[in-house]
Amino acid sequence: MSLRVAILAHSTNPRGGVVHALAVAEALTALGHEAVVHAPDASGRGFFRPTRCATRSVPAGPVGHDVTAMVETRVADYVRWFERPENRRFDVFHAGDGISGNALATLKERGLIPGFVRTVHHVDAFRDPRLLALQARAIRAADRHLVVSRRWRTRLAEDFGVSADVVGNGVDRGRYRVSPDPLDRVARERYGLSGPGPLLLAVGGVEARKNTVRILEAFRLVRAGMPTARLVIAGGASLLDHDAYRRVFDDVLAGSGLPEGAVVRLGPVPDELMPSLYRVADALVFPSVEEGFGLVVLEAMATGLPVVAPAIEPFTEYLGGQDAAWCDPLDPASIAAAVRLALDPFRGPGLSARGHRVAEVHDWARVASAHLPAYAAVREPCHA
Repeated sequence: MSLRVAILAHSTNPRGGVVHALAVAEALTALGHEAVVHAPDASGRGFFRPTRCATRSVPAGPVGHDVTAMVETRVADYVRWFERPENRRFDVFHAGDGISGNALATLKERGLIPGFVRTVHHVDAFRDPRLLALQARAIRAADRHLVVSRRWRTRLAEDFGVSADVVGNGVDRGRYRVSPDPLDRVARERYGLSGPGPLLLAVGGVEARKNTVRILEAFRLVRAGMPTARLVIAGGASLLDHDAYRRVFDDVLAGSGLPEGAVVRLGPVPDELMPSLYRVADALVFPSVEEGFGLVVLEAMATGLPVVAPAIEPFTEYLGGQDAAWCDPLDPASIAAAVRLALDPFRGPGLSARGHRVAEVHDWARVASAHLPAYAAVREPCHA
């Protein structure tokens, strides 16, 4: 039976949870369901990429720099949108984050929806008790829970007393592929990536969770033996405030002795250029200390890029011992050693081949199908 599903994301930016929501909705659409991804959209520009599913830009009010106030404002934006009966004509409501989870919790309390599904990608360690309370409410109020890795299934059971189904993650191998593309040259020219290398790619911007300061410290060690190496940092479009960590990064960079141009900070990269960015790089350096899954690892592996990964969950759940160059994410020397292994002309190609085989088994259609039991459990007939 075809379902009409409202999937709610926290923003229109290219963050992992938003990427996941759009890909699941596209796969559900291909399976014959009608999946509509919603997100607050203060800019009015819509989602960061064209989609093969329906989307809705939810009118969003202005926000300042206070994260808690921003979250509360975005929850209110969602509630106002779905208070209107014509916007609630769905069989299933699915929240992909704490903002949309709180909005659906409020709608459920008011009797406007019967219940909802919640995907928990990871749980944040907020300092603000109001944010912690909102995060807990968005989890506990849900009727069914989904996670992308076993690690978070365990955490939800231990910390919140809820059970969750593991749905995993996927990668679009039609876009993220080994074969060259004309946009590869565009990426090189736009970002000045031609010339000497190797190019080490870090994705996710400058954030504590992405471990960017230790990446920088490891890069200094690598560059001592590879004086033309460059570190390219892509991404960073986030609703959270990372200014304090970025100042630490800036201070470390200023005192590093690295020459100008050795570290290239790109900021958010257009979605159409991300596959090319992986292809023009020589290794992905991703020693993240906190991930729901680590979607960029699959994207890099699908393009044949060797990956430096942290030897912690959830990475150890879906990567075998020979699939990545493993490191201790808390030790810059260990990260540097893994980078050297990934760049080794004898061992790097083996990592690329094994990583590509990992990407081949992560299919979005399988991920979307894994959502259907949870949807069936909370489904009610669409409002006329």
